Amino acid sequence: MLAPHRLAFFMAALMLAFAALWWAAQLTARALQWPISMVIPASSSHALLMSLGYMPLFFCGFLFTAGPKWLHLPEVSARSLLPALATMLTGWVIALFGIYSHAITAAAGMSLVASGWTVLSLKFARMVYVSRMSDRSHPALASAACLIGMAMLWLAALALAFESHQWLRTVVQMALWWFIAPVFAVVSHRMIPFFSASAIPALDSKQPLWLLWVLLGGLGLAGLISVAELWWWPQPAVLRWLQVLLEAPVALLLLWLAIRWGLVQSLKIRLLAMLHGGFVWLGVAFALNALSHGLMARSGDDESLGLAPLHAMTMGYLSATMFAMITRVSSGHGGRKEPADNIAWTLYWVLQTAIVLRVGAGLWPTFATSLTLAAIYAWCLAMVAWAMRYGRWFGQPRPDGRAG
Repeated sequence: MLAPHRLAFFMAALMLAFAALWWAAQLTARALQWPISMVIPASSSHALLMSLGYMPLFFCGFLFTAGPKWLHLPEVSARSLLPALATMLTGWVIALFGIYSHAITAAAGMSLVASGWTVLSLKFARMVYVSRMSDRSHPALASAACLIGMAMLWLAALALAFESHQWLRTVVQMALWWFIAPVFAVVSHRMIPFFSASAIPALDSKQPLWLLWVLLGGLGLAGLISVAELWWWPQPAVLRWLQVLLEAPVALLLLWLAIRWGLVQSLKIRLLAMLHGGFVWLGVAFALNALSHGLMARSGDDESLGLAPLHAMTMGYLSATMFAMITRVSSGHGGRKEPADNIAWTLYWVLQTAIVLRVGAGLWPTFATSLTLAAIYAWCLAMVAWAMRYGRWFGQPRPDGRAG
């Protein structure tokens, strides 16, 4: 209760560790051909939990820690966030029980999750509104994405109530591209150049806002395409080539940004290397999307890269960036001088191994099962070990004796 990041990150770490172990158990049971009865299909449940399960909780910890500084407002107390966070965590417990028992139960749990996030989103939106800062671009955009996430959570509850798996998949795609990824894009645009410039003085700490708008536009279009693919399949070749024309330039821009923000120089500094490594995966994801859609245009949708582009974005960009950012905040606000020590650095590379294996499973379908299993086991090792280490920190006083 000493700080918002402690409370929210602790709950997020619990959700992250559970999600990793749960999906590992699901994939192992499938590989061993042990049937598990589920009301909500495993793939839909996996998408829902991995996108909206722990990420909003991490957002809460970060935004209510960094947000007051960005907006020049008083600090937010952890106790003021506790009711909403507890409601969300309780909702997920009920929703997970309902996934195996009854869709209405799952919907009721998701309604609690949506209720808790509604309170948090409106609270942050009010902070942005009352701030008198002249430049509120980054917190305002993050707040807008959080409000979109609020709507998506309520729609997910409705999709579960009506047992509409198609709508649930649609909602998850919209939440991923229009809520989760935009928040990461805003934070990346603000924090990666800032961290890089503080360690590498030759770099600028700020970047033009138009870069952020281009990045958000690319994510928005990718989300629109993903939703269209769920409802309109196959698509004419001309539209596939149009997708390539949209995605390829975004990929080049993102990879150029990674270099511009000091990718090569950052390799000497572990934390910066972790942050830049996550951002590079976003460029790779758009490049793989362009390549996949090119293959589909040429083959009449018979050939593609499967889920490789999606996992390059979710595991590569989102999870690796989350890992780096939360490690930085947990260490810096926890009174520890080295944010990326040997343990964090090792776990980061275990995570990168999991990402490469899962993307590889999409690129080489012949070995998909074995590569996917190897990926989830590596993912569990990285994330559960991370959650145990930093989760313990959140319940301990700072080693330097200061509060917070």
